[in-house]
Amino acid sequence: MNKSPTIMMTRLDIQRLDKILASLEGPIDLLEALENEIVRAEVVSHDQVAADVVTMNSTVRFVDEASSREFVLTLVYPERGGVPGCISVLAPVGIALLGLRKGQSIDWMGPNGRALKLTIIDILYQPEANGDFHL
Repeated sequence: MNKSPTIMMTRLDIQRLDKILASLEGPIDLLEALENEIVRAEVVSHDQVAADVVTMNSTVRFVDEASSREFVLTLVYPERGGVPGCISVLAPVGIALLGLRKGQSIDWMGPNGRALKLTIIDILYQPEANGDFHL
């Protein structure tokens, strides 16, 4: 993988994700990948995060450059991962999306070891930008 882009996460998202990570035992590779993203993130307050950053419960339009497929998905906590239109933060694509800004790309290892290059086209909904801090 290439050098990863700078990412941003809110303190509130990190607190919630830390609780989830502490309660799970696997899959280890995905848990470690999420932990690594949390460690490298620039941390900001939930009321100061830019509106163009993918936070938890954001609805994101992005493209997988490798396949040219475009997606619109909401990044959710694991318990909602199976809901249509949602992607769990513990899925490889979910981990990759978290913290990216509109226009940023990331090279990531997808399911079955497939190389992905994801590019954020737009943030259709971000809870923080809408004052929905309870999500």
